[in-house]
Amino acid sequence: MEHPLTKCTRMFFLLGMVMIELQSYGSLGCWEDERAGLMKLKDAFDAPTGYSALSSWVGGEEMYEDCCKWERVVCDNATKRISQLSLGHARDFRNFWSLDASLFLPFQELQNLNLGDDALTGFEGVLNLSKLEVLDLSWNSFTEIPSLDALQSLRSLDIGYNYYLNNSHSFKGKPPLYRLCNRLYCMYLYIAKLTHNTLVILLCCTELTNLTNLETLHLGGNGLMEIPSSIWDLTSLKALSLRANGLNGLLPLRGLCKLVNLQELDLSNNGFEGNLPSCLMNLTSLRLLELSKNKFDGAIPSNLFPVLKSLEYISLSHNLFEGTFSFGSLANNSKLEVFELVCDNNGLKVDTENPPWTPLFQLKVFRLFNCILNDKSRVLPSFLLNQFELRMVDLSHNSISGMIPMWLVANNTRLEFLNLANNSLTDPLTLDLNSTHLDMFLFDISSNHIQGELPSLVGSAFPNLMTLNLSSNLFQGSIPPSLGDLRRLDKLDLSNNNFSGQLPEHLVTGCASLTYLKLSNNCLQGQPLPSKSNVTYLSSLFLDSNSFSGEIPRGILNSSGLRTLDLSDNWFSGKVPDWIGDLPLDSLTLSKNALEGPIPSGFCKSNGLRLLDLSENNLSGVVPSCLNNVSYLRFLHLQRNEFRGPLPNLTSLISDSPLVTFDIPGWINSFSNLRVLLLGGNSFEGPIPLQLCDLRKISIIDLSRNELSGQIPSCLHDIYALEDPFRTQMSASVSAWFGPPDSYSYENQLDVDYSRDLRMSETNFKEEVEFITKSRSETYKGNILQFMSGIDLSWNKLTGPVPDDIGNLSEILALNLSHNHLTGPIPESFSNLGQIESLDLSNNSLSGQIPPKLVELNYLSVFTVAYNNLSGRTPERKAQFATFDEHSYEGNSLLCGVPLGRRCTTTEEMSPPPQPSYAIQDDTFKHLSP
Repeated sequence: MEHPLTKCTRMFFLLGMVMIELQSYGSLGCWEDERAGLMKLKDAFDAPTGYSALSSWVGGEEMYEDCCKWERVVCDNATKRISQLSLGHARDFRNFWSLDASLFLPFQELQNLNLGDDALTGFEGVLNLSKLEVLDLSWNSFTEIPSLDALQSLRSLDIGYNYYLNNSHSFKGKPPLYRLCNRLYCMYLYIAKLTHNTLVILLCCTELTNLTNLETLHLGGNGLMEIPSSIWDLTSLKALSLRANGLNGLLPLRGLCKLVNLQELDLSNNGFEGNLPSCLMNLTSLRLLELSKNKFDGAIPSNLFPVLKSLEYISLSHNLFEGTFSFGSLANNSKLEVFELVCDNNGLKVDTENPPWTPLFQLKVFRLFNCILNDKSRVLPSFLLNQFELRMVDLSHNSISGMIPMWLVANNTRLEFLNLANNSLTDPLTLDLNSTHLDMFLFDISSNHIQGELPSLVGSAFPNLMTLNLSSNLFQGSIPPSLGDLRRLDKLDLSNNNFSGQLPEHLVTGCASLTYLKLSNNCLQGQPLPSKSNVTYLSSLFLDSNSFSGEIPRGILNSSGLRTLDLSDNWFSGKVPDWIGDLPLDSLTLSKNALEGPIPSGFCKSNGLRLLDLSENNLSGVVPSCLNNVSYLRFLHLQRNEFRGPLPNLTSLISDSPLVTFDIPGWINSFSNLRVLLLGGNSFEGPIPLQLCDLRKISIIDLSRNELSGQIPSCLHDIYALEDPFRTQMSASVSAWFGPPDSYSYENQLDVDYSRDLRMSETNFKEEVEFITKSRSETYKGNILQFMSGIDLSWNKLTGPVPDDIGNLSEILALNLSHNHLTGPIPESFSNLGQIESLDLSNNSLSGQIPPKLVELNYLSVFTVAYNNLSGRTPERKAQFATFDEHSYEGNSLLCGVPLGRRCTTTEEMSPPPQPSYAIQDDTFKHLSP
């Protein structure tokens, strides 16, 4: 028989061993097998580029460190087993790869796995995690949906933004999701670009199991075109997003109103029409209602919101609502935190004052933009006096009058964003010098009528300000040096005011975070940037239209990342410094100064330069031929200088210096991306080179007021952009999406970069082109420029007939061939110029009849064939031709009919035309108006 002491000793020994074992495996830290598994995952995610987002995962001498404390790792408090791994965006997105699924075998207690945005193309093997409940595979490059059969506990799946799933064979037959359908609570397919394949998933799932447990379904951005009817049977849904699918027409009311458990509904970015359905009142659990960017019209129902008392988030922006919306209908929505209504000036009147009411809510986000607000009084909404938790307020573009409501800042101590731009606010800006607003990061009161001086301590009032826009007001006096105390200031716009004096040195030495500085159109003088300037992160600098003087300051060179520099319309003198070529500029504008000397060859180092404007200076010499090597240079303005010699060829050649005399070079066709060619008002001689026809993307050609001779090349009809400018139009619009959160949170509104509203684009310069059309000089810039097309060959010495093929330029808007020596008839094919608005053939020697079918040119607003040798009857007085008077036809002695005073006879209509006469072709005519 064993001695009791021996037995007791053995028990203590075994207990001690257990304690040691527990100490090794979890009681004092993470489990060693899981720690080793994490190190293998780290090796997989770190390869091959060396990029590491898992630097806190360590081995070697620190092998006993608790891995539950590592970043991206969450352990169960009791067992110390890893329950969550957040590996999203942990891999270099430029290197696609497949992940070995066996690496997750050590983590059998894992419940939540995030592999989003990891450049994954798929898995090697099958994920075998029986307790996994949440899986995020979004923002990857999966070509097929992986097998998920072993994920017996999966409840939430996100495969959004996997663009390569579109035509995947994984949708043929039964997709691998079908076995999951009966247990999924959340399915995220938004922006997956699944198009009709999304329908396959839904139909397959509903056919087999009806998705009776599904609570969250995000289908945004899939191009569905129609809503799958099976959705309306998912009566357990609490969150439904159909945003950005191209859906239109009326809402399917019978189906939508069955989803009485909905808490979040996002139908934004579609084309839904009609009135808001009254059955929305059945959705009494709604917390989020996102209906923006549709075509809903009619009145906003006054009885809708009083019923939906659970609403926390309302967005009705960018629709076609009419009538009057009274804010009093929101009085009892005590949970409301976000309200957004951007009216687009569509006629909707918003009344916040009548009838009198008191809100029960405390808003955090309030956007009321471009509305007819309080039509009679134009007052600020008075209910804001009772708001004390506001984080963001945007009341811009509302014509609000009165003083700046600084009480909004005083009452809401956590206010971060205040935009009151484009109103009618007056009086000086006053600040409480005893108050500091630490949370304010954006303050915009631009485009008002605010007068007086800027308070001297503005910097201490908002010490953490990141964006300050005071532009387009009536501020005067000097710029306060305290602005230099704004260490975090990123964007500053003081343009279009009456600030005077010198630029405070403390501003450009203290604001070390500044990336955007705009001081245009003021009365500032002196030298703008001293040698000790500290705005090293500056990327955009606008000092134009002031009275700065002296040489271009070398302190600019301290901003080594500068992309846009505009010093135009000042009094800078001396030579253009060669060191400017060391800056990585996209756009350089030095026009309207007193600069002299040659263009420095240092510009040829600016490989990223797209716009160079040196016009209206006293520059001289030869334009450096090495500019042809600046591969991205598209716009060059050299007019009104004293240059001599040939010009390089670029996307926009703009020069009217009278000292330049040379032929149009034949090598011009080497610039295949040329869009605008403006060489008018020079002394070009010789024929129009045939190589011009190789510029297939060109849309504006101005060769007027030169000495060009010979015939008009018939090959001009080969220019694609003049046949159809939309063939070459490039779409650069990118729509950002900040979709509904997994669970509602107003912070999603605050995350939006609202500084875009300030139009402070760092590199978005607007090229301007002056072109004569409709007998007057017009300036085309920005987006309008890409839609303009025209040819101006007027005031030259061109001879011969007008090529019949010119009539193939069906999309051209303006054609001016006047003041030449052209002969022969007006081509019948001109009736094919279906988009033309201005046609000037005057002051030539054209003969024959005016083609009767020209009356089919429905957009023609300027037409003149004056001073030619035309004969016969004038075109029928209908459509646009009913608007042209006798000035369009004068100087043609054999023309008859209305509006001329000569009646037509059979003899006159059939008489032969006279011989060509050049009596009127002298230089006394200047752009005759019809």
